[in-house]
Amino acid sequence: MDAAFSAEQGEIRRTLREVITKRCGPDEVKAAARTPAGHDAGLWTALADQLGLPGLAIPEAYGGVGCTTAELALGCEELGRALAPTPLFATAVLAAPLVLALGTEGQRAELLPRIAAGELTAALAVPGTGLATALGLVGDNRGDWAGGGRAGGVQARRAAEGAWRLYGQAEQVIDGHSAGLLVVAAHAGGFARSRTLLFLVREDARGMTRARQTALDETRTQARVELRDVEAELLGGDDVDVPAALAAVGDVAATVVAAEAVGAADRALESTVAYVRQREQFGRAIGSFQAVKHRLADVYVQVQAARSAAYYAAWAAGAEAAGFGGQGAERAGGLALAQALDAVRTAASEGVQLHGGIGFTWEHEAHLYFKRASSDELLFGPVHRLRARAAERADLFAEGGDADASDPVSPDPVPSDLDLDLDPDPGPGPASLGKAV
Repeated sequence: MDAAFSAEQGEIRRTLREVITKRCGPDEVKAAARTPAGHDAGLWTALADQLGLPGLAIPEAYGGVGCTTAELALGCEELGRALAPTPLFATAVLAAPLVLALGTEGQRAELLPRIAAGELTAALAVPGTGLATALGLVGDNRGDWAGGGRAGGVQARRAAEGAWRLYGQAEQVIDGHSAGLLVVAAHAGGFARSRTLLFLVREDARGMTRARQTALDETRTQARVELRDVEAELLGGDDVDVPAALAAVGDVAATVVAAEAVGAADRALESTVAYVRQREQFGRAIGSFQAVKHRLADVYVQVQAARSAAYYAAWAAGAEAAGFGGQGAERAGGLALAQALDAVRTAASEGVQLHGGIGFTWEHEAHLYFKRASSDELLFGPVHRLRARAAERADLFAEGGDADASDPVSPDPVPSDLDLDLDPDPGPGPASLGKAV
């Protein structure tokens, strides 16, 4: 594989960072997250109109840019640095690929161009709190995650006129309170022929109630969706393999969340390094103390390793050139996510600690990164189950299994422009952190 980014990919990163830097400072992020929509509508319009971000991985035939998972991951890494609250993940990573993979030609032609243009936001609603299970990240998603055949979860029945009606409730629907379209997973066929299907529910559907939930991470909004005799449209046919499609989307979703986490971890480390170079104790910057250098050196290595894993997973997902969910992504996505969640949790925790008293205040941004790390692990983890699922997929512990098949060689960590030389004049003392790394 070629670990270097192309000029086009570098331009995506550079342009996005310019936009995000201007419009997503800590105060702007907090203000946007506390609006009724949970995001800055002006920023979303700019990302759609100027950069085409919602349609980055949508084929050109449907109004998209036609890029791969690698470009989408790069874009989300930049958004993750600022914790920018946008409906991009729910719309472009979870919902749009399902419409593309399972929808009829009419449904694709109607919905995907509007999604690519930023006119329509979408969300994936799965019953209960099992988003990670539904996406196949922490276990087999062919079980009863969508609810029982007769009760529980979301139930679908075919109405007399040929339409479908939905009953039930879904928790933890990312951006579900503001999405213009819901892709709802529901059980159909009763107890004897129970199967999971996907349905399209419009925002103005009668009988649907949506309420934004109080979430640990306010920059990634969640909602409770209640469906009471709601008219719905079947996505594709009733003979599609929904669990397989969700698992394929889950592999790419894991890669994208890993890239977001790497961006957040990198920014948390960057701000911590800047602080310890300025904060003085006993007449010198605290960053010049060897104990602080060693702690941040460990974080730096962990972040770079997570970045390498996320980039490999993104490359592997796009290497198939057939859309979302290649064989490589099935083996790399979950592992990359596990490593990235470890990295962002460590970077955020060290950031809070090394900022001292100010790091624990509501006004500082450090707590936002800590909450993002904790929330992502609750939504898409935990880490030990992500790793166990990856080992299970690769038959790592099966008799006669090929252990090497599940251990792809990751590229060398991409060099960072982060200057970790905390002591500008270390003198004869211990080496600077940059040299230690």
